[in-house]
Amino acid sequence: MHIAEIALSLLVVVIIVVSLLSNVVVLICFLYNTEIRKQVPGLFILNLTFCNLLLTSSNMPLTVVGLVSKGHPGGQGFCQFIGFLDTFLTTNSMLSMAALSIDRWVAVVFPLSYHSRIRHRDAVLAVTYAWVHSLAFSIVAACLSWVGYHQPYASCTLCNVRASAVKTGFAVYTLALHSLTFLLVLVVLCVTYLKVLKVARFHCKRIDVITMQTLVLLVDIHPSVRQRCLEEQRKRRRRATRKISTFIGTFVVCFAPYVLTRVVELFVVVPISPYWGVLCKTLAYSKAACDPFVYSLLRHQYRKTCGDIINRFLKRGSRHVSGHRQENGRSNKPGNSGKSQHDEKRKKTGMRSAD
Repeated sequence: MHIAEIALSLLVVVIIVVSLLSNVVVLICFLYNTEIRKQVPGLFILNLTFCNLLLTSSNMPLTVVGLVSKGHPGGQGFCQFIGFLDTFLTTNSMLSMAALSIDRWVAVVFPLSYHSRIRHRDAVLAVTYAWVHSLAFSIVAACLSWVGYHQPYASCTLCNVRASAVKTGFAVYTLALHSLTFLLVLVVLCVTYLKVLKVARFHCKRIDVITMQTLVLLVDIHPSVRQRCLEEQRKRRRRATRKISTFIGTFVVCFAPYVLTRVVELFVVVPISPYWGVLCKTLAYSKAACDPFVYSLLRHQYRKTCGDIINRFLKRGSRHVSGHRQENGRSNKPGNSGKSQHDEKRKKTGMRSAD
């Protein structure tokens, strides 16, 4: 194996480990905390976590196998099924991100009417649409034999395995798929999160005005306190911008190279470099490892739930250890040992008298 192939294989393995651990932690938090289960975004996060876990356990290991063996992992039917999963899970996860962004937009822009605008029934309908949308494109590709092992990406994914007469149909399908998934979700993310950022900056300005008025009234305030208040203002502005940049930036960085490469591949005769193709596919896989941190684990509610779970296990372990020590201490007390020796003597004398 070339050193680039070894590096890419190790990178995919690292993504598999991080994705499995982080998504499992999100799933445990969802099952442990009833408040998270009651919230509407919890259904979107559950759907996203399900897609990420299934993609991590099915498609990513086969990409590592394809890199190492430089060949077809499994039979043709098996590879078509994995390609079907690749299209379905990737599309479903993108639509889940769009649903989360719309939910956040409604919560920030319409806070008083949020619970009447976004209900569990609406969340179920959104998830159902994501499944129908994803299944429709995946079934079409599978029925037309447009899924199989694609060597430049070392994975079972979309590829035109038929004759050149159906290249136009495959090109139309590919453009429609990426337009109605990647491009549509990107527009939704930009519109919703930029509106959220606008509202957040407006609230920051209001807080800044109140803070400055308070600082003006407090003439005797210490300069260090005044400086701390001004620094907190700058942190608030940067925090809002950083969060929105993370939501949109991770989506673009992870998916844009792969989508653009697949589109360019339709119109360029020169084959795609295998190293570039696998790198683009690896970046798309890395979104499954980023999502738990972007949407869940960095939030206060999930961090608190993780802390509660850890403390619960630590308390159980400490109780078990302390109980074990107490039992050993009781058995090692001198009074207990003397009493046991006295009981043994009584038993022996009783046996002699009986004889």
